[in-house]
Amino acid sequence: MRENIEQRACDLAVYIIEKRTTVRAAAKQFGISKSTVHKDLSDRLPHCNRTLYEQVKEILEENKSERHIRGGMATRRKYRGE
Repeated sequence: MRENIEQRACDLAVYIIEKRTTVRAAAKQFGISKSTVHKDLSDRLPHCNRTLYEQVKEILEENKSERHIRGGMATRRKYRGE
């Protein structure tokens, strides 16, 4: 069971790095919750693969810094009916 969780954490990291996607999109793709994605990437991944953790951490920080922009764009699309 433990190997599956560690493998899932590595698979999530690779997916996010390759697609440069968000936690929400990764959660949807893997069929798990956003909380599980965060737990896997922030708690489990550093223990099983430090280099992947460093790479995915950069993307997550970039996404975090841009989320207010994405939220504004989504609101704009919502009220324009797009």
